[in-house]
Amino acid sequence: MTLYLFNTLGHKKEKFRPISAKRAGLYTCGPTVYQYAHIGNLRTYIFADILKKTLKLTGYRVKHVMNITDVGHLSSDDDTGDDKVEREAKRQRKTAWDVARFYEKTFKKDLAKLNIAPPDIWARATGHIDEQIVLIKKLEEKGFTYKITDGVYFDTSKFKNYGALLKSKPEDLEISERIAAKDKRHQEDFALWKFSPKGEKRDMEWPSPWGKGFPGWHIECSAMAMKYLGEHFDIHAGGIDHIPVHHTNEIAESEAATGKKFVNYWIHGNFLLVDKKRMGKSEGNFLTLDELVGKGFKPLDYRYLVLTAHYRSSLLFSLEALESARNARRNLLGIMARINQTKRKADRKIIKNFKKEFAAALANDLDTPGALAVLWNYAEKLSGRELKWVDQVLSIGFKSAKPPKISAKLKMLLKKREDFRQKKDWPNADKIREQIEKSGFTIKDSANGPILFER
Repeated sequence: MTLYLFNTLGHKKEKFRPISAKRAGLYTCGPTVYQYAHIGNLRTYIFADILKKTLKLTGYRVKHVMNITDVGHLSSDDDTGDDKVEREAKRQRKTAWDVARFYEKTFKKDLAKLNIAPPDIWARATGHIDEQIVLIKKLEEKGFTYKITDGVYFDTSKFKNYGALLKSKPEDLEISERIAAKDKRHQEDFALWKFSPKGEKRDMEWPSPWGKGFPGWHIECSAMAMKYLGEHFDIHAGGIDHIPVHHTNEIAESEAATGKKFVNYWIHGNFLLVDKKRMGKSEGNFLTLDELVGKGFKPLDYRYLVLTAHYRSSLLFSLEALESARNARRNLLGIMARINQTKRKADRKIIKNFKKEFAAALANDLDTPGALAVLWNYAEKLSGRELKWVDQVLSIGFKSAKPPKISAKLKMLLKKREDFRQKKDWPNADKIREQIEKSGFTIKDSANGPILFER
């Protein structure tokens, strides 16, 4: 099955051609660990998980690296403001190290709750300071840097292809936050190394050839990605908010340092919206996964909701939409539980057609809505084996699906209803259906007998 992905770099859908046969190097942007991840953040990680699992489904061995940004991400994209982790540490009266480790731990727990497979390599920014300094020195030697009062900066005017990810040229964009800071040569120039403020002791700071300080946000990802995946690798994924600044700057500094193409495919996921506005910490309209659980939902209900929209489309979130996703997932789990209970076997031709159509949907730029449509079309014709195969990618909980626990009284009612149905006594069969529904269950009749769902 040939995999096609929308490449932001080429602004079109392209056939995936790996650098090495049947191998894929994948770098995904991880969290800045200063607060809890919200469900908008987590949508991006679900999309990256689908990408990784689709690569595996289509026959690739994946080497996956994800960063942990625990230093260097400032509150403004123009390289001004406070380090987000240090700022939160002051607010909580804790060390930046303690804050970073706490939120890193909770982030990893959220991934596990959502059945998101962990990367092969977790790369902390604070664990790769030496690599970042080496990379900055290389840029300095090649003439791409300059030093001003608050740090060492990358001169974007010296990199000819700056802004390749953008459909418009940088100078044509309204870059409201990237106002030229004092002493910066150009508004797009960005910090590679920031100096510690005079007279202030930071929790996270290191000596360097330019002075004591800490790395810029962008240089961290470049250094760590190249350490583990090489100077030229296959796929870099993240949210669309990273396109104009973070990923644009990664390309500039990486390719300036090596003289090589940095990444072949840039894949970006769209926003989660609330009341038509982007969900975000700065917007103050975010929800965490634990808050959804507190409202009676399961983490995998949210994962299912995310899969109902294409990753490149915005997704409007509401509790009503999440409730619909919960009901749909429950119905699928009920079908799976019934299949496991009856241990039926599926027709070989049906299995072949199903797998072909399901894989084709995912291979078409990770079309999860299309894959779900295929699943629903075939679900009651499949065996447990095929549904578990599906869950290698969708990961919505089929492996743990079990028939609902029912009382002896409910079993008796089911038997009586089935007897009435065999006799085509529909009025009495419907009366028993009503009794069963009052007990908190829904019945769906199928060719293999009634399927019982918890409501």
